[in-house]
Amino acid sequence: MARRGQTTTLAERVEISDRWKAGQKDPEIAVAMSLPVWTVRKWRRKYQKEGRSGLGSRMGRPATGALGQSPLEVRDTIRDMRQAHPGWGPITIRTELEDMPYYAGLKLPSRPRIAVFLKQEGLARKYEHHTELPQPQTVDPQRAHEEWEMDAQGVTKVPGLGPVSVINITDLFSRVKVESWPCLDTAHPDALDYQLALRRAFVNYGLPHRITLDHDSVFYDNICASPFPVSLHLWLIGLGVEVRFIDKPPPAEHAVIERSHQTISQQAITGQRFSDEAALRASMADRLNFLNTRYPSRSLAGQPPLVAHPEARHSGRLYRLEWEEDLLDMQRVYDYLARGHWFRESSSVGQLSLGSQRYGVGKAFATQTLEITFNSETLEWTFRSEDGQRKINLPARGLTKAALMGEISPLLACSAYQLALPFSPSAWREMTLANALTGTTL
Repeated sequence: MARRGQTTTLAERVEISDRWKAGQKDPEIAVAMSLPVWTVRKWRRKYQKEGRSGLGSRMGRPATGALGQSPLEVRDTIRDMRQAHPGWGPITIRTELEDMPYYAGLKLPSRPRIAVFLKQEGLARKYEHHTELPQPQTVDPQRAHEEWEMDAQGVTKVPGLGPVSVINITDLFSRVKVESWPCLDTAHPDALDYQLALRRAFVNYGLPHRITLDHDSVFYDNICASPFPVSLHLWLIGLGVEVRFIDKPPPAEHAVIERSHQTISQQAITGQRFSDEAALRASMADRLNFLNTRYPSRSLAGQPPLVAHPEARHSGRLYRLEWEEDLLDMQRVYDYLARGHWFRESSSVGQLSLGSQRYGVGKAFATQTLEITFNSETLEWTFRSEDGQRKINLPARGLTKAALMGEISPLLACSAYQLALPFSPSAWREMTLANALTGTTL
């Protein structure tokens, strides 16, 4: 058992170095000498760095600072814990100290004093400014296609095909199952998969007014406290479709799409074996039509969705594949970005990332938190220094139709599609791609 609250002697520190030189690991030395592994690790590292002179006593150091009245061993242990585990905060460190037999019976510093000590030692995590993306308010839809819910069901093992994740889209008001698109060999569909599913839904039902999404990383930047909208989000904004991220997990929100996952899977996949991907998609299309036109819905007084709401056959907002480039209004994107602001930490050479783009702001703005805003008229980012006294404007990158549209032609997923006359330049591009595909009809 580790000793309680005592400092190490010079003889013990020398023994630690000797055991390490003999090939013992820190945990072995700690057990053999009844010392905390943190203490062993500290003196072993000091010996590695400074040699025998590093093992000298530091008992004479003045007791100053946040933990000046705490034993040296406690201060060193707290410092070592934070350096070994940067994610551990004062509460975690305090709890870990309490659980260490070595410090049993010793008065330990409080959580606030540990926090002050970490700041004093330069080990405090820098505060991350939190901002939220602009989004519409939560309102109950009053008509068909006012709000769609979109989500991917967890991966399902389909006999003959392997793992499949199905992207489902449902109209919240009419309960119409707008689209079900299976993605093979993946448990996590990417942005292009969702874009393809949405394009198919737009072709069949028109553009909705709003789409609600969860905070999955394909929809939302979960890494940064000041998230930047992903390309899929900006693409929808450009098409005039509002995006709202749910505030509460299902079933508080997105309960309809969660039930749709189960219903569609039971109708189209459960107990079935498919020869190929085309057979699975055909089955899903057939069952989706059945659910929308014939299957009674309890939430609609026993009527199928399209019987209860025949107006849900189309939103009235027309969309065609060859029209997308013209429908995509970049000014909507620019105006949306102008409503937000972001914070980013610049590197030692004055570089930072915003979205998927890298910007160099110069060494004058290095190693500090910059506030970033967008000018929708000049299409420039404004980077302001931490003290607010300096700023630099840089042209925005990646805000183009081509960048947001991703795979320009979704004909890969359309077995039959007729382009409208006269052919636009984008239609000619789609025809060129389609000629290289099989099973596509123009």
